[in-house]
Amino acid sequence: MSIFQATGVVVLFLVLYGIFLVSCERQIIYHPYKYPEGNWNSSSSAVFKEDVHFTAGDGTRLHGWYIPSAKAKATLLWFHGNAGNITHRLVNIEMLKPLNLNIFIFDYRGYGKSEGVPDEKGIYSDSQAAYDWLVKDKNILPGEIILFGRSLGGICAIEMASTNPAAGIILESVFPSARRMAEKIFPILPLGWAIKSRFDAISKVRSLELPKLFIHGTQDEIVPYKLGRELFSAAADPKIFYDIQGAGHNDTFLIGGADYLNALGQFIKNVVSFEANKNS
Repeated sequence: MSIFQATGVVVLFLVLYGIFLVSCERQIIYHPYKYPEGNWNSSSSAVFKEDVHFTAGDGTRLHGWYIPSAKAKATLLWFHGNAGNITHRLVNIEMLKPLNLNIFIFDYRGYGKSEGVPDEKGIYSDSQAAYDWLVKDKNILPGEIILFGRSLGGICAIEMASTNPAAGIILESVFPSARRMAEKIFPILPLGWAIKSRFDAISKVRSLELPKLFIHGTQDEIVPYKLGRELFSAAADPKIFYDIQGAGHNDTFLIGGADYLNALGQFIKNVVSFEANKNS
């Protein structure tokens, strides 16, 4: 086989592999754990959880947990990442108890007890339904809502911030766009322009005027630290970047410990106090 024939075989293989990857886009992006997968035994946690069932705009039935705090002055609307379900965030939720926050965490369509199949448009619709439930059913003021998104959930949080008022937004381990992630995962294949999902956080974050806290582990093995810095650099002021030395993608709150908790608490206190003073 000549070098030209060998090159042709390699190119053909890469093209076919690229087509295969694009056809598996949904399976690559979303890794939901459907009920009963996960730890649904409420006795396994000291956290009181109110089961919430609500409906997205297209009629998809969704499920979440509302975790109240008697002394709460702010409510955290939690958009989790692309894998697992809400039960996999229990340890993190328990760690946040000293902050005295109400927490509303929900599963996107296809995750946990939520119906449907996830896609980009769908999870944005689910996120809007969760926001609306807090405002309309729980009568939570937008000036008391903190949008908290981790990884893929950060994309949903940014989408909500671009169309709804909130006191502030916390973006942890978040990437700029699907194209930039595709470049990182498949550097020799130009898949960024072929995949349907956009997850275009970087263009939306440029115009967000609410206070922003970016958090990223310096050893993030899934969303490289430099991509987190790239998103931060593009964001409009006011903004803060908090890096966690030695943390990967899924252990930021464990590695960060008390300092991580203090950073969240101080940011939330500042932005909620600002909103309260602005409206007084």
